[in-house]
Amino acid sequence: MESVRLIIGPDDGTASVAQICARAVILSVFGIICIRIAGRRTFAQYSPLDIIVAIVVGSNISRIMTGKAAFIAGVTATLLIVVLHRKLAMLSLRWPSLGRIIKGRAVVLIQDGRIDERMLARHEISRDDLLEALRLEQVETSDSVRRATLEGGGKISVVRCEPR
Repeated sequence: MESVRLIIGPDDGTASVAQICARAVILSVFGIICIRIAGRRTFAQYSPLDIIVAIVVGSNISRIMTGKAAFIAGVTATLLIVVLHRKLAMLSLRWPSLGRIIKGRAVVLIQDGRIDERMLARHEISRDDLLEALRLEQVETSDSVRRATLEGGGKISVVRCEPR
């Protein structure tokens, strides 16, 4: 343990430049391991839980790297957060109701060309924001939309009407 302490330096913020660089390398590898454990979906489509985990992992790694948090304790706590996230993701597959609590529920905003103004207001989406989402999907008007859905991750998905 003493040789590790020599490489990473003290946890009181007085680590040398070389020790902070060693921490950066070790924590970069550790961060990649955390992302692999958490799974691809953690950083592909963000749910509220995914965002919190990403912020906590980044913050912890930053504090550990600069010596503002104890190295071993910080790495252990970060790994615990990532493992708990992974377990919650697995439990969400088994219990869909838990998944809805964590990820949220999809909401239909447009059905067969008709915009649901009530759902827009309820989810604080302006008509302009909805039209922007349509344009990003190469759709000019809501009349061309069979269904637009506000997904649990916050993105708006669009299904066009079938051409006649």
